[in-house]
Amino acid sequence: MDLKLEVVVLGVTDVDRARDFYQSLGWRLDADFAPHDDLRVVQLTPPGSACSIIFGKNVTESVPGAVKDLQLTVTDIIAARDELVGKGVEVSEIFHDEGGVFHHAGTAGRLSGSHPDRASYGSFASFADPDGNGWMLQEITQRLPGR
Repeated sequence: MDLKLEVVVLGVTDVDRARDFYQSLGWRLDADFAPHDDLRVVQLTPPGSACSIIFGKNVTESVPGAVKDLQLTVTDIIAARDELVGKGVEVSEIFHDEGGVFHHAGTAGRLSGSHPDRASYGSFASFADPDGNGWMLQEITQRLPGR
């Protein structure tokens, strides 16, 4: 049986601010509805993604900003970072991990710049939404077999 990740639910403090932030990144607004005063659901999808995010009023008990290291894959980390910065987003410098495989938690083991060989899966940059929910860009230029 296929299991496909469809939605990630985020806690936010200000629904309109969060919606506006993600829309400013060029994410598609799929839904914004409030069937009654105690419920509002907002769903957005990153360009090219099959997975969306949902947040709103009374949609999760998660603390705003508690979700970290959500990963967005890109084919060109430099262009992706530049695009986000151009939209006013504060993005970390591009980095690679000292072990060359995957980034450590937090900022431990980060080395400045893209992976020396620009190896697929090896270069990263990070940013956060206004509540501190954290996103990680990872450059993937050639997928591993079966991916």
